[in-house]
Amino acid sequence: MVNEDDGAPRRVPNLVSLPERVRSPWFELSRRLLLALGILVGTVLLVWIDRDGYVDNGDPGSGVSLIDAIYYTTVTLSTTGYGDIAPVEPHARLINAFVITPARIAFLVLLIGTTLEVLASQGREMFRVARWRKRMGKHVVVIGYGTKGRSAVETLVNNGTELEDVVVVDPSPVAMQDAHADGLAVVTGDATRREVLRRAGVADAEQVIITTDRDDSNVLATLTVRQLNPDAWIVAAVREQENAPLMRQSGADSVITSSDAVGRLLGLSTVSPTLGSVMEDLLTYGDGLEVAERELLVSEVGQQPQRLPDQVIAVVRDEKVYRYFDPVVTQLARGDRLVVVRPAKELPWAPRPGTHGEDLAEDA
Repeated sequence: MVNEDDGAPRRVPNLVSLPERVRSPWFELSRRLLLALGILVGTVLLVWIDRDGYVDNGDPGSGVSLIDAIYYTTVTLSTTGYGDIAPVEPHARLINAFVITPARIAFLVLLIGTTLEVLASQGREMFRVARWRKRMGKHVVVIGYGTKGRSAVETLVNNGTELEDVVVVDPSPVAMQDAHADGLAVVTGDATRREVLRRAGVADAEQVIITTDRDDSNVLATLTVRQLNPDAWIVAAVREQENAPLMRQSGADSVITSSDAVGRLLGLSTVSPTLGSVMEDLLTYGDGLEVAERELLVSEVGQQPQRLPDQVIAVVRDEKVYRYFDPVVTQLARGDRLVVVRPAKELPWAPRPGTHGEDLAEDA
């Protein structure tokens, strides 16, 4: 870490992070009540043993009984203090000052402060987690919240996915802080472990995005996810192209080679700066051009892909992708989906089909 005042490096002390004990709020409340009761009993015994140092102003001649000791202790620890029983001997006053007063403070902290904290904080957190788990289903699990994972979540949110429908799995405390700052739920742990993925609800997830920094971890996470959820759509990133076939064999539906993609973009930008800027524009959401997938409209059935208002670059038919010039998709049919290049924002001179209440071919 760098000191902002003089730029000199500053040592960061080693921090030890121990696992937090997860206990029921009622257990914590019972434990604190028992501790408070122990303070109460101990103070009663102390006053009873030293009863000769106290006087009952209501009945000075009778002395202090056990009941009087209990009474004095309860009104003293609760800070009520009626003053009818009071210490009169010097040693009794010193015991009150240095023993009973700290006991009073500890009693109040235990019984009031921590009890309210347990009920308010832990109880509220458990209720939130339970409510969150009931709401989970058909959600998106993002394994790894680095640069790639964060960009993937941003793209999902920009395309209509709610933040509440995204769960991040990452062992890093920094990633957890970043995800929480972005409004995302986080399951902290190693995504190659079944229990961690179960806590993230992978078995009920609709999509899983795997973007850790290690290809071997990605392969193992993909295998584990596929075993827990055979129907999930898994998108995985690999750093090296040679690992892409292994990733597909592990169960990934789509594999993105990050290093090759970045290298091609760098090469295009070098050979043709204009082409590189266009490619970057296509990959950037919300500005200029964008690549999107949309459904076919009724009015577009039977037409050629090249004659549509949007620039069609591919047609999805029966779960297969065809280039727009492929003879198989010369005429568009019901059930087709279009991969198009279109303006990121709808403009008057470039209306976006499907946004004006047109009938979809699939619904007709």
